[in-house]
Amino acid sequence: MASSNISIPLGDKLVLRGLKFHGFHGVKPEERKLGQKFLIDVDAWMDLQPAGVSDHLSDTISYTAIYGIVKEVLEGPPQNLLESVAQLVASRILAKYHQVSAVRVQVGKPHVAVHGPVDYLGVEITRYRPTNIL
Repeated sequence: MASSNISIPLGDKLVLRGLKFHGFHGVKPEERKLGQKFLIDVDAWMDLQPAGVSDHLSDTISYTAIYGIVKEVLEGPPQNLLESVAQLVASRILAKYHQVSAVRVQVGKPHVAVHGPVDYLGVEITRYRPTNIL
């Protein structure tokens, strides 16, 4: 097995799984006109210890806040590519929440025109907060 230079975030994370939205993303005219279902998973890496100790919502990020960002992108202006949808979700989460050090976004389309059974096809991206090097 070949080694990879990809670093995987470690530590605590917020996890959102199986989010479902109807959106109008895609390059085909029928995708833009009729729309389709999209499945989204999000991981947001951040230190959850302060919230674990205090038991206060103010020491973490509400799941519903991240859900709202995903909903805004998926139900918002159409994008041609799933890569662009995933990038928008990731960049908005990183821009809004400085506590998040990395975010993973998976976007799946369960209804695709392929000749064979599939659960879904899609993309997965991981984006990291830039670090300042002194």
